[in-house]
Amino acid sequence: MKKLSVSAVQFNLSVGNINANLEKGFAAMHRVAAQGAQLAVLPEMWSCGYDYRNLAELAQRTPEVLERWQQVCRETGLVCVGSLPESEAGRIYNTAYVIDRGELVASYRKLHLFSTMLEDRFLAAGNSTLVAETSLGRLGIAICYDLRFPELFRKLALEGAEIICLPAEWPKPRQEHWNTLLRARAIENQLFLVAANCCGVQGKLDFFGHSQLVSPLGNLLAFAGEEETELIAEFDFAEMEQYRKQIDTLGDRRADIYGTP
Repeated sequence: MKKLSVSAVQFNLSVGNINANLEKGFAAMHRVAAQGAQLAVLPEMWSCGYDYRNLAELAQRTPEVLERWQQVCRETGLVCVGSLPESEAGRIYNTAYVIDRGELVASYRKLHLFSTMLEDRFLAAGNSTLVAETSLGRLGIAICYDLRFPELFRKLALEGAEIICLPAEWPKPRQEHWNTLLRARAIENQLFLVAANCCGVQGKLDFFGHSQLVSPLGNLLAFAGEEETELIAEFDFAEMEQYRKQIDTLGDRRADIYGTP
């Protein structure tokens, strides 16, 4: 069974300042790669944050950001996941990209838009789920508010996800929801979960961090505080396989009663 060294990158986003965020993100990628990380997850909208007024303009730079990001993945040998604003046909999407050692292999547009923070006024929602085939295994992708919808995570599990990668900008005061739901999603689907949240104050919002790496049993393999940091832990797939054999919750499902996600 394979073992992977996995990282969640947590930093304070500079809203609207792409160059500053790229400098931070790329430096963190080099640091975790130097420590042996193979997979790294960056926060949600990590290039610019939620700068709604300038989002269309900022999204125009995403192709450039992707090109530079891919180059860093080539240099470090990392598989990397994080979300950026994507512009298409006059609409802006919150899109997570999966880069496999320099190759852009897949993308996922955030399905659930957080109306409380007006996301639905400035962004368009995606219409499909994603389990990405990578050199490290099958990665299920979700973004921030998606965490509150267990149907999505069950669908990803049934489609073969081994690790779920969750970029996020999840603010106070809902940190206990974040901590509880991350463990629940990992436990109920018997898979690994990598959650990369941002930290620091952005305007009126205070982001608490608490990025974490969670095992299929719900154990916290690594947990961040509220400061900028990079987490690294080992994912042992033998643990996941053993747990699934001991308690076959996916096989014991009653889809005939409640259907499939």
